[in-house]
Amino acid sequence: MSGHQPFSNLKKGWSPERLAANQARKAELGAEVVSLEQLREGLGISQEELASLLEVQQPAISKLVRRPDMKISTLRDLISAMGGELHITATFSDRSVEIGNFSGV
Repeated sequence: MSGHQPFSNLKKGWSPERLAANQARKAELGAEVVSLEQLREGLGISQEELASLLEVQQPAISKLVRRPDMKISTLRDLISAMGGELHITATFSDRSVEIGNFSGV
């Protein structure tokens, strides 16, 4: 997954209707807890499109989004390919703290 493309490249070919539906679904997903597969589907991205962005075969995406455990760098690449940013937050009873050393920067 080293040479993935930006999500914006994929969206260039989308119709205005699909872009609007994508924006609406992104807003809905904001407050939900979802699986990676549900996130991919909710964003309106097919497995084939995501595979193209990550420069892997479609079966690899099917397997990847269903994995119960993966490297943080793999998850970061997957989220990035879907157009997002990965933030890791530790939540305690009295506060939440974002962990910065996983940002990949």
